[in-house]
Amino acid sequence: MLDDNYFMQQALREAEKARELDEIPVGAVVVCQNRIIARAHNYTEHLGDITAHAEMQAITAAASNLGGKYLTNCTLYVTLEPCVMCAGALGWSQISRIVYGASDPKRGFTRFAPAALHPKTEVLAGILENDCAKILKAFFERKRQ
Repeated sequence: MLDDNYFMQQALREAEKARELDEIPVGAVVVCQNRIIARAHNYTEHLGDITAHAEMQAITAAASNLGGKYLTNCTLYVTLEPCVMCAGALGWSQISRIVYGASDPKRGFTRFAPAALHPKTEVLAGILENDCAKILKAFFERKRQ
């Protein structure tokens, strides 16, 4: 069934790709009319670009797919709560909906810039939260060893 859990599982697959590349395992997909139009994961280490977060990569790919800069009528599924930078970009994109898995109390937008999103953007948090948090925790535990 194509629901929030299904699409978050797709974002988790992207997070797994990032982990395999030794990137922070965050994955994202953009869905429009129940169809995935963009898939992305963190790529900051490989590109040497601090802005290459999964969300930023997904926004660029989705806009290219749609042929325009606005993501109205689209939903972003991302495994980790977007940071302030990504929330700002999502706000400019006018994305209709954001669904995220794990909260990010240290860098998440809800703590620092809750008004960064477009006023009409709906946010749903906590979808597959445990799975999304687990891949991140395991990654950082391995890094600390």
